[in-house]
Amino acid sequence: MSKQPKKFSAEQPDQALPSGLNQIPLLKILSAQDRHKILGELIETRYGKGQYIFREGDPTEYFHILKEGTVKCVKSSPGGKECTLKVLMPGDLFCCDAATFDGAYHPGTARPMGDVSVLRMRKEAYFEILRQNPAAAMEVIRHLGNRLNEAQEKAKVLALDRADQRLASLLVDLAERTGVKEPNGIKLAVRLTREDMADMVGITTETAIRIMARFKKDRLVSGTAAQLIVRDLPRLKLLAST
Repeated sequence: MSKQPKKFSAEQPDQALPSGLNQIPLLKILSAQDRHKILGELIETRYGKGQYIFREGDPTEYFHILKEGTVKCVKSSPGGKECTLKVLMPGDLFCCDAATFDGAYHPGTARPMGDVSVLRMRKEAYFEILRQNPAAAMEVIRHLGNRLNEAQEKAKVLALDRADQRLASLLVDLAERTGVKEPNGIKLAVRLTREDMADMVGITTETAIRIMARFKKDRLVSGTAAQLIVRDLPRLKLLAST
């Protein structure tokens, strides 16, 4: 079960702003004073693995910010098979695209990959911020444009790139977004199974296993799904682009 939601208070001037708040596209353009006012609209809820933050088809009532942990966004086929759309990291906002439209429903399911903390804000409060802050509205438009570009790039990758290029591109993206530098390479901060990786790049699990084995043999990566290390990021980038 998720823990009791925590309501922030804008009446407590000494209360710390949630981690990463200053980097959220919707909020970073605002003044410190305006960001602090938003505390009164934020609710923090904790979830554990096996729970759902929201399900595909649920109405979009909230704007969400991931504060701690990792979240997997998935979409189900009519036959019940799940496809991993995106892995979210702390500071990422989600439901922003769908929540921008009145009456919209979630296009996918958000599921914690472990213990997570999520900040949420009512959609009505989100819209009010945009109405009062044109600069914030422009920032969100830029964010949505970036998301559209990401979707178009992913469509291109799935349509044109080889399987090994797709997997290399995924590893490069994860290393740059979540990587922690270590003496022997860059350790990914997120745990993905071979099935997860296969779903995210549109290949079979067997193909993902075979390619990852080759990547290990070529010393591009090492470790296990629980602790995967990118050993040669420049070579992975080259493979992803050729």
